[in-house]
Amino acid sequence: MCVSVRTAWFVRAGPCTLEAATRIHVSQHTRRSLERVIILAATPIGNLGDASPRLREALAEASVIAAEDTRVASHLLQVLGIDNRPRLISMFEHNEGARVDEVLALAEAGSVLVLSDAGMPTISDPGYQLVAAARERDVPVTIIPGPSAVLSALAVSGLPTDRFSFEGFVPRKAGDRARAWAELKADRHTLIFFESPHRLAATLAEMAAVFGETRRASVCRELTKKFEQVKHGTLTDLADWAAEGVRGEIVVVVEGASSSAETVKEGDEDDLVAEVLALAKGGLRLKDACAIVAERSGISKKELYSRTVNASHRP
Repeated sequence: MCVSVRTAWFVRAGPCTLEAATRIHVSQHTRRSLERVIILAATPIGNLGDASPRLREALAEASVIAAEDTRVASHLLQVLGIDNRPRLISMFEHNEGARVDEVLALAEAGSVLVLSDAGMPTISDPGYQLVAAARERDVPVTIIPGPSAVLSALAVSGLPTDRFSFEGFVPRKAGDRARAWAELKADRHTLIFFESPHRLAATLAEMAAVFGETRRASVCRELTKKFEQVKHGTLTDLADWAAEGVRGEIVVVVEGASSSAETVKEGDEDDLVAEVLALAKGGLRLKDACAIVAERSGISKKELYSRTVNASHRP
């Protein structure tokens, strides 16, 4: 897998030895390609220059590739100049479960290279079901690390990196989003989300309403590509910016809650009511919003519902 301590000795030995160490490692990988194993390989997220020597070697040696989109995999082979015609198996979100047995059977006989369209398989991409099944059946799984939109966005966000939580794609349904915001409001981890550009402004506005208008965040657009952009600011500022129109692939990184937001203090009923109203505005039924907030805060659901109804009728 990773270059060993012996490689470090080669690097110190002279200016030309890194290439030699790489050749040794690649040859080890070539031998491994004939073994019984599933290989998860990270692919570029936008810049083809990020394709590692190990990825290129694996693509050149692969006899079977399970790909999120076989057309994307074929294009990757072509643009990298790799003259190999492996068997390509389509394995995407909606058919992965049905493909697991077939892919595992192939891995029992040799090796299978698993690719997503961009980034690391299994991370908001197909592969998790396959890996879980492989572990149950004692089929080895190894990895060729590489580009990751999640870690890249976190690294350039300027927000704390010691504790973070990747939440995947923002839910599309208003009720699901409202529940997610309520659950994450007091989470002290830095939060990372994928979001589509046309929903970005509304999502940031909802976050500001629940997490707080001054919560810091970062929007990363088109990472590693020609028009890469990283925008920093409060959730409110970023929502206003996104309302003007945004294009490209988006990663949102949001600051975690402060320690003072971890528990609800006595006398914060008005804040709880405001939170319920924000969740209801996001599409959640008032009773469901009250139940979520009441469970987290410890206040009576009936009392919170009554206070919210009274507040909503105020002039």
